[in-house]
Amino acid sequence: MTAEAGRIEEKGRRVVRKLFGTDGIRGVANREPMTPETMVKVGRAAAHLLRGSTERPTIVIGKDTRLTGYMLETALTAGITSMGVDVLLVGPLPTPGIAFITRSLRADAGVVISASHNPYEDNGIKFFSCDGLKLPDAMEQRIEELVCNGEIDGIRSAPREVGKAYRVGDAVGRYIEFAKNTLPKGTTLKGMRVVVDCANGAAYKVSPAILRELNAEVVSLNVQPDGTNINKGCGSLHPEELRRAVVAHQAHLGFAHDGDADRVLCVDEQGEVVDGDHILALCALDLKREGRLSEDTIVATVMSNIGLDLAMREAGIAVVRTAVGDRYVLETMLAKRYMLGGEQSGHIIFLEHHTTGDGIVTALQVLATMQRSAKPLSELKACMTSYPQVLINAPVRRLAAIEELPLVQEAIQSAEAGMGGKGRILVRLSGTEPVARVMVEGEEPASIERLARKIALVIERELG
Repeated sequence: MTAEAGRIEEKGRRVVRKLFGTDGIRGVANREPMTPETMVKVGRAAAHLLRGSTERPTIVIGKDTRLTGYMLETALTAGITSMGVDVLLVGPLPTPGIAFITRSLRADAGVVISASHNPYEDNGIKFFSCDGLKLPDAMEQRIEELVCNGEIDGIRSAPREVGKAYRVGDAVGRYIEFAKNTLPKGTTLKGMRVVVDCANGAAYKVSPAILRELNAEVVSLNVQPDGTNINKGCGSLHPEELRRAVVAHQAHLGFAHDGDADRVLCVDEQGEVVDGDHILALCALDLKREGRLSEDTIVATVMSNIGLDLAMREAGIAVVRTAVGDRYVLETMLAKRYMLGGEQSGHIIFLEHHTTGDGIVTALQVLATMQRSAKPLSELKACMTSYPQVLINAPVRRLAAIEELPLVQEAIQSAEAGMGGKGRILVRLSGTEPVARVMVEGEEPASIERLARKIALVIERELG
């Protein structure tokens, strides 16, 4: 099973896909589907669909710092240009930066080559529309059909129609100015000491540069990518080094990105981690005070801690829950015109500024909240108290609906009965890795961990 053997839900019916999962196509690099051969076909299919709606389309391609990005970038470029579509190459840039550049350059689509928080051996691609939004399921499915049924192999452009590839030299500068402009005009971070961990990933240049241009004193960590050290013992999945650095440098706070910088976790001045739920909560309260929180509502996923609901209810703010995945958060935000949403992992969307989760923009909004409130981050995060929560990843070798596994359902029901209604259990298959995620939330840490491990063991027996 590939790491990205994904699925979508259509009116309660599961549709198993061969390529696309919940966040594009992902897998081990140079193994199917992340091979040059398949990427040429994917590029051809996407370009073919664009040619049907635009006479001479352009597609932006950006990437993170993985060694295999060069291979996949070249393959995609060959496939896209072979169908008469031009390519704009921007090099290493955060995923939200590619979404912005796609809009800024008036391109017809954008492609990010990244496996986000995964180790360097993995890689992936995801598409953005001309509006900087992720492609709808229907278009992804059509690309997949063209590739998997061989239909794209018989569609060719004439030699005189073949596209060109151009290198965009000012993409980094454009994105830096965009991010800075998400703060009120004249805002300065002078006097603030900030530590930023770039995970040796796509933000290694832009994140420290933005903070410095806003006059912050910056301590940079993990900004020496070598193609294989992305996310390795650093970044948002491993904030231990950041925690030590914040305390050692007596910084006001720290930020940790993942490989493609579409997420961020914070560390307060005491060296304690501030996750996406707390970031949502403190930013929601700030926006409500400013009169800028539309409908006094935020959007979170089913994985967000129940403490978020309790804190927001006390403040008169509603919480709308969605399935896991920032695309589902965004869909709800766009449909209802909500301005703030995100995930516990640190994917936060400020819709007044951007169409996707942006770790750098989120970091800037946290800094702005601190300035407006004149409070340290440790005090701001106290607006929410998290319930103990355990998350275990159970390895799986095959896909099957969790609700269709009697022994797993029996284990879940038994665990729920043992909690006496004072907790919450969520079990789901990952859309980005070959694992089932078991989340148990309750009052007593040892008890919920024991229950989570019992459920995970049953899943491994059934699907491992």
